[in-house]
Amino acid sequence: MTAPNALDHVRPVFRRILLWAGLLAVALAVVGGVVGLVVSGTPGLVGGLLGAVLSVVFLGLTALSVLVALRVSNGQMISGAFFGIVMGTWILKFILFLVVLIALRDRAWVDFPVLAVVIIVGVVGSLVIDVVAVAKARIPIGVSLPGDGSAPGNDTPRS
Repeated sequence: MTAPNALDHVRPVFRRILLWAGLLAVALAVVGGVVGLVVSGTPGLVGGLLGAVLSVVFLGLTALSVLVALRVSNGQMISGAFFGIVMGTWILKFILFLVVLIALRDRAWVDFPVLAVVIIVGVVGSLVIDVVAVAKARIPIGVSLPGDGSAPGNDTPRS
């Protein structure tokens, strides 16, 4: 039995994740920007907006890497190409995150605590989005269950 092609079943799930990530980004930008503005003025506003942008970029990179990996591996999630693309993107995101934080470290025009809080809220929000989208997905796994056979009596276990 060949492994089922996950491309057709997983693509809508990750498109939904990307859509919800866009909504999360708008909510983070509005709430984070307003709270940052109230807490520490313009640097807080910049920190809130920048945190929202970074959160959605990192979430989007994850979803896009899975979609690209599925296409490259012809829908075979057990392929080395699939894991290489997804893990390579994860490493790239980690390095990019460190570079951005180091670059913004001592800048007066961005409030670092507001930036950090918005990024943390974005990460938690993206995890919730991933869990809800995958939990609600109806993805077939291509496994024969007892009782699926055409011959009568196939659903009884053997000892």
